Amino acid sequence: MDLGKLAVRGTVGALFVGHGTQKLFGWFGGHGMEGTAGFFESLGLRPGKRHASAAGVSETVGGALLTLGAFTPIASGLITGTMMTAIRKAHIKQGPWVTNGGYEYNAVLIATMLVLAESGPGRPSVDEARFPWMRGKGFALAQFAAAAAGSYLATERFSVDEQAPAPSEGEAQIGGDPASPRQHCFTRDEFEVPSGS
Repeated sequence: MDLGKLAVRGTVGALFVGHGTQKLFGWFGGHGMEGTAGFFESLGLRPGKRHASAAGVSETVGGALLTLGAFTPIASGLITGTMMTAIRKAHIKQGPWVTNGGYEYNAVLIATMLVLAESGPGRPSVDEARFPWMRGKGFALAQFAAAAAGSYLATERFSVDEQAPAPSEGEAQIGGDPASPRQHCFTRDEFEVPSGS
């Protein structure tokens, strides 16, 4: 038994399951989807629900896989990607120290994911039993690169602009979930407004 790795996986993995389900379901004192989406919107991550869902699923699935020691490079990449996004969008301006709202905690987790992806999850684990070849420097670098690319693409390339486009003249927009496909626009011509006498 690799006691140290088991302790890391059991602690970090389980806490990430909790962290993700705080976002998705409001479990463990979390804010749930609505609260998390609102916070993400304030960081410029729009639409907030889509980003909150992506972060919550990545953390929950990544944490569960990490706890089991299953597909460890994938688990590491999911967790690394969310931590990179947290650094870029919430912590980088505060510097490294967590006492100032900085990114030291996130950086430690990213380094931990690199170690586990390179050396493997240890015993007992699914990977050790079924996929002992799924580790090494190549896997560690690949998960790190995939996490960086995923974080960038999700937040910079596939994110909606800061401001929603204004309705064209004569149209009004019905409010709703910004993550839903196209909202219905209606024109003034659709409704008869009685003239005053």
